[in-house]
This record gives sequence, structure tokens and C-alpha cells, in this order.
Amino acid sequence: MPFFRHPFVAGQFYEANAEALKLQISSCFLSNLGPKKLPKVNFCNHPRKIVGLISPHAGYMYSGTVAASGFFELAKDGLPDTVIILGPNHTGYGSGLSLMREGSWRTPLGDIQVDTELADIMLSKTDIIDVDETSHRFEHSIEVQLPFLQYLYGNKFKFVPICFLRQDYVSAIEVGNTLVNVLAARNVVVIASSDMTHYEHAKQAEKKDCQAIHAITALDVPQFYETVETQNITICGYAPIAALITYSKGLNAKANLQNYHNSGDVSGDYTSIVGYASLLFTK
Repeated sequence: MPFFRHPFVAGQFYEANAEALKLQISSCFLSNLGPKKLPKVNFCNHPRKIVGLISPHAGYMYSGTVAASGFFELAKDGLPDTVIILGPNHTGYGSGLSLMREGSWRTPLGDIQVDTELADIMLSKTDIIDVDETSHRFEHSIEVQLPFLQYLYGNKFKFVPICFLRQDYVSAIEVGNTLVNVLAARNVVVIASSDMTHYEHAKQAEKKDCQAIHAITALDVPQFYETVETQNITICGYAPIAALITYSKGLNAKANLQNYHNSGDVSGDYTSIVGYASLLFTK
């Protein structure tokens, strides 16, 4: 029987009521820390340019405005058939690299179907990704991206969730290359879900995050890993980011920073913050 996933962090990371959630997402777009206007989806049938984005996954109160900056540009770029969401595994449950190949995920804005056909093609091209629902049941990093996508597109898209408990360099590269092999001719977008530096003073966090962002925009995975490791940067989704860089580089895309803020810009406390970045990868 296909897996049906109920929302795990609705009412915590974002509003649990549909109308309240729409208003919350609207406020993220309208905020001075975000795009400052509501998105307009371009439903014209034209080749899309955005191949991927890095999007934060904290509570919308803190990271929603930064996430909105990426989704604002995604709306202008058109409607993808499928969204691949790569997220880190915070819970420790499940296998090292796992996807769901069937079923649907529910949010307060409705149900989104897993793209079984595309998931099966990906599984046929690599042996390092398992089918494991356990990894996804309580993980928030992928879930929090869905309401933004539903706000834009309703239920007009499918998605494939891939959860990274294993975040080593070799695995990230293989996932990225698999995405190139499978997705290159398809109308898809890949989202790497990640926050940046955790629980440091804002000035120190921004200094570290700038170094990581420099490696990302250079599409340099070895430099990115080296920077994260040598500078002890607590980016939670560094392997999803590295996989997206690898995928984007394979498509001759380029990366640009859209927005960067931290939790202190909301709370007013800059002594121990979490950094949030939105980056676009475009052909």
C-alpha cells in the first residue's frame, strides 16, 4: 500500500490552518527581509532557466523571508513537472541515503504526489540510494519546502524526496551525477534544503557563511567541502548542496546568491544565530 505521510511540523515550523498558512507565506514574500512583493507564476509554455535552488528549512518566522526570495524567482520561471527535494536527515532514522518512490505527502494546503516513474528511474541508475520511508516520517527539512511550492503551483507538480543521513563527498557527487544523467532533458527543479551556520555570533557566522557561499557560487565542490571542514561551518545540508552543485555544473549552470539573513534579524538577538541563504542555479 502506498505510503501516505502526514505533516510532522505543521503548527510548529509553519501554520497548521490552510488560510493562516497562506497568509503566513504571503507575509514572507511581502516582508522587507524578502522580495517585498507577492509572486506571479508564469504559466506560459517556455523553456525554464532555473535548474535548482538552495532554500532554508527553519521555522517560517525566521527563515521564511529568505526562502521566499528563491521561490519568488522560481514562480517567474514557470511550472516544473517535478521537484526533487534533497534534505539532510536530522533524526538519525532510516538508511544513509533514501527516497520515497510512491505515495503522497500532506500539508495544510493539500496532498502532493510522489513521482514514482522518476523515482524508479533514479533508483535504476545508482545503488547508493535506498527506498526507505522511515527516514522521511519525522524529518522536517523536506517537508517545509512543500507549502511554498503549493502556494505557487497548487497540486500541479509531483516531487521526489531524497534524505541524506550520509553526507560524505563521494555520496554527494554520485547523487549529483545521477541527477545529471536522469534529469538533464526533463522539466524539473532541484531544491537543496539547508540552513547555514548554527548558534554563533552573527558577525562570525556571516564571515563563515560568506566563505561557503563563495565556494558554492564558484560551483567548486572540493573547495566547498574543504571550507566547511576547515572552518568548522555547521551547515546542516552540505551534502544536498554539494549534490546540487554537481548537478548544476553538469548542466553548465551558474549560481547566484539571492538573499542572506539570520535569525537575529527577526529576534533582535545576534549573540547566537542561525544563518539562512537562498541561492539560484540557472542555465
